Formats: sequence, structure tokens, C-alpha cells
Amino acid sequence: MAVEQSLTPAGEQTRIHNIGYRHYDGPRLGRAYARRSLFSQSLRGSYGLGRSAKSKVLPMLLFVVMCTPALIMVAVAVTTKMKDLPVDYTRYAILLQAVIGLYLASQAPQSVSRDLRFKTVPLYFSRPIERGDYVMAKFAAMTSALFALTAAPLIVLYVGALLAKLDFAEQTKGFAQGLVSVALLSLLFAGIGLVVSAVTPRRGFGIAAVIAVLTISYGAVSTVQAIADSQDNSGAITWLGLFSPVTLIDGVQTAFLGATSAFPGGHGPSTGQGVVYLLVVLGLIAGCYGLLMRRYRKVGL
Repeated sequence: MAVEQSLTPAGEQTRIHNIGYRHYDGPRLGRAYARRSLFSQSLRGSYGLGRSAKSKVLPMLLFVVMCTPALIMVAVAVTTKMKDLPVDYTRYAILLQAVIGLYLASQAPQSVSRDLRFKTVPLYFSRPIERGDYVMAKFAAMTSALFALTAAPLIVLYVGALLAKLDFAEQTKGFAQGLVSVALLSLLFAGIGLVVSAVTPRRGFGIAAVIAVLTISYGAVSTVQAIADSQDNSGAITWLGLFSPVTLIDGVQTAFLGATSAFPGGHGPSTGQGVVYLLVVLGLIAGCYGLLMRRYRKVGL
């Protein structure tokens, strides 16, 4: 048998099978579907979903840490039959700003730095997706992740307030004001975190840079505000709040959302000054979005 196979002419061993060409007849989902898929993937990745178990530890731990004080406050309010919550809804995120900053520093570089480091951005643009779609999806995903982190404890506080039979109208108003505050905070922090992270493809550098921007700005502003307060210069305290993301949010919610200012001496901005705060916040959000668009205009090409 082996001899017969070896004597078989090579031409008789070659076969060309014409199976034809069938074009794709399925639905073409286009850019909108690609944008939604990228948003969903990025949002899930912000909490380690769809990734390794190790990637889930830090974001989930920070989520628990963010909600634990709210659970404790609710338990105390219900058992002691308090007439009000220990902390205002608008005050909660300011008190836990360190947790929010740590979450942003850990997840913003993960969202964009990895794509830059491993040069996968051109692969996204080879699909029916444009640079604006990529930036929009990443920005929306990071904002949504931060909003989930900051709104969850407010929901816990609100449900606990209702269980403690506190005034429904007052708690609902405070809860709505808190949601508006953390929504604005999420937009601002997401923009800053993504812009800083997109500068370098190294995740470690991105983490350090985000922490530095948030910590140094807040520390410097708080220190100078304390000095101004010791000199009874309340006007300087108010305007100094324009130079830190956290104090910007504090100023906006003090002026428009009925919050108590965390500035030294409680010297928050007036309504007129609050307009300046709001314009600066909106300008920073728009500016961060524009910088991201510029960053990805030529990246990977």
C-alpha cells in the first residue's frame, strides 16, 4: 500500500474545491452599536466585571468602603429614632473624597492607558467607529462608574431615612440635591482623570498623576484657605475654592443646592459667586472633553 501511494502522481493528489462566496446577509449594526458596546465594556471593566478576579478586588472593596458609613448611619438613625440623618446628602461625597479619588486613580488609567500601551486604539478605529465615538464612550463609562460609586450610599441613606420615618418631603428634596451634586462631581472627576491618564501609556504613572492632581490641588487650596480664615479674609476663602475640583463642587452645591459649606469658617460662595463656580465646572468638563478629542486625533496613527 505504501508503494502505491508513493507512485501516485502529485497532480492527482491536488484538489481544488469551489465552495463559492457567500456575502454577509445579517444586520449591520453600525457605529451606534459599536459605541454602546465600547461603553458597556468600559463600564464593566471599571468594576472588574469580565476581567480576572484580581481586577475586581480594589473597585469592589472601594464600593463597599463607600457604602459602609452610610449603612452605619442608617442603623444608628433607625435604632436611636433620630429626627434627622447625621450627614446631609450633599455632604457625604465631600467627606469621602479620598475614596472617590482612589477609585478614580485606579480605574481611569485602566480605561485608557492600556489601550495606548498595547496600541489597540487603531483596532477600534478599524471598525465603524470614529475618534469621537471612542472618547464619548470612555467619558460616559467613567462618569457612570463614578456616579454609581457616589450615588449608591445616598440611596442607602434615603432608604434608611424612610425606614426611620423621617420627613418624606425633606428627605426626598435632600436626596435629589445630593444626586445632582454627585452627578456634577462624576462628570468633572471623570474628565480630569481621563485627561491625566491619557497623557501616558504607563498605568502606574497615570495612577500617581491622578492622585497628585486631586490631592495637591485640594491640599494647597485648603491650606491657603485656612491661612486666609486666620486673617479674617473671608473673600479670599471663597475665590480660592475655584482652584480645586473638590472645592469647586462644594461651592456649587453650597450656592445652589442648599448645602453647608466645608470651607474654613463656613464661608461658602454666594449665589452670584456660585454662578462663577458653575461656569468654571462646566468649562472644565468641556475642556477635558476637548483635550481628549485632541489627544486621540492622531494617537496610534
